Amino acid sequence: MTWSDTAGACIVVAVRASSKIRPDHPFRLLLVDDDRELVELLAAVLRGEGYDVDVALDGQRGLHLALTRPYDVVVIDRGLPVIDGLDLLSRLRSRSVRTQALMLTAMGSVRDRIDGLDAGADDYLTKPFDLGELIARLRALCRRAAELAAVLRIGAGRLELEQHQVVLPDGEKIPLTTREFALLRVLATHPETVHTRSALRRTVFQDAPSQSIVDTYVHYLRTKVGRSVVQTVQGIGYRLGAL
Repeated sequence: MTWSDTAGACIVVAVRASSKIRPDHPFRLLLVDDDRELVELLAAVLRGEGYDVDVALDGQRGLHLALTRPYDVVVIDRGLPVIDGLDLLSRLRSRSVRTQALMLTAMGSVRDRIDGLDAGADDYLTKPFDLGELIARLRALCRRAAELAAVLRIGAGRLELEQHQVVLPDGEKIPLTTREFALLRVLATHPETVHTRSALRRTVFQDAPSQSIVDTYVHYLRTKVGRSVVQTVQGIGYRLGAL
């Protein structure tokens, strides 16, 4: 079976037998491509492989989703409306979004591949492509994302996700409660983002009647880990600090 995109390139979609990814929490993918028919096909196939897939048909929407939702891998076309693929990826990297990125594009010269990798892509695949190869590359990127996700950096320290603890620069380990951990994880996942109190309450403390609970848990984190771990942005909210 073949697929023809709007430029006339044929994409081989004869899918080889592959073991589907079925983790406890499916890997999350974002597909950013203005070829609606193509992304709908890819989304359907990848969902069948066990992925949780979102789609954006232009660079502006892709940027918004990648900045506001956690993904394991983002797949980006180069020739996007509104914001092109290279600019989109550069903006994400400039805002410390380290999501694994695969450029999937018809622009396949050596110079094009170099530009994509220099912009922050972790892999580069040209159209026409074999779907089995794309799926294999996504599996590899998801494995890398899972390895990197085990630790989030906080300045010279780190947040260990499996152990629910902060490791200070001197090696001291500080265990966190479930809610302390959840709050710090949100901040550390988007270290350049200023989070409002209302947004943090919706994300971390859904059952809390008041957003003052955010201030309470910021106080707990600062008492346990150090005042610099969370920065206050006057009139707006909080952002990740450093250790």
